[in-house]
Amino acid sequence: MDNKIIDTHAHINSEQFDQDRPDVVARALAAGVGAIINMGDTMESSKACLALSRGFDCCYAGVGVHPEEAFPMTDKDLGQLAQWAKDQKVVAVGEIGLDYYWEKDHDKRQLQRDIFIKQLDLARQLALPVCIHNREAHGDTLEIIKKEGKGIQGVMHCFSGSMEMARELVKMGWYIGVDGPLTFKNAAKLPEIIKEIPLEYILAETDCPYMAPTPMRGKRNEPAYVKYVVEKIAEFRNESFEKIAMQTTRNAKNLYTRLA
Repeated sequence: MDNKIIDTHAHINSEQFDQDRPDVVARALAAGVGAIINMGDTMESSKACLALSRGFDCCYAGVGVHPEEAFPMTDKDLGQLAQWAKDQKVVAVGEIGLDYYWEKDHDKRQLQRDIFIKQLDLARQLALPVCIHNREAHGDTLEIIKKEGKGIQGVMHCFSGSMEMARELVKMGWYIGVDGPLTFKNAAKLPEIIKEIPLEYILAETDCPYMAPTPMRGKRNEPAYVKYVVEKIAEFRNESFEKIAMQTTRNAKNLYTRLA
């Protein structure tokens, strides 16, 4: 896997892949992808991601509840996540975090914060890293990570924050997840962030089936397309594709130690 790219954030458990999942995995392997990490976003999808990891050698899983799917998690729910996480192919608690883009209700935002904190605590108990979803909630996300995330390592997936936020995360030893939006013409501040932060803190991901990178934009995204993200990182940093592929793979293994 050393010279292979790792898609550190995918959802090939999604129903959008029901008709051709084995072909999607085969195309990824043919494109030089050595591993695919499928992140859970509900209890059901977490279970499905674990099943996928058992069905395909190259697939690994994250287990967790996404903020858009927030519900009042009980000890039983957290216990179930912990049970799944005992499997050596579960590499993270994720994806978890905050999403204020869709959710405007005060009480429901509070519920997001509550289950975010509970799942951070679970990750600490399990000695697993976390994968964080953060949309339009930069301040609260960073505040919670700093206060409740002590002793935990993680990645800010599909990074959309500021340069300052990126620097803060790197200072804490956290990673920045980069996917399709980096390749878009309206990539805004992300190219500058990717040029500045140390390469040792960048992860390549697709978040498929969403946000396919250019030149596949508008199509269903899939793990094989992570190479376009790696190409763009290489272009912005003025470095070789091989160097970016090798280092982002090393980074993924450093964060998700069960990959090795």
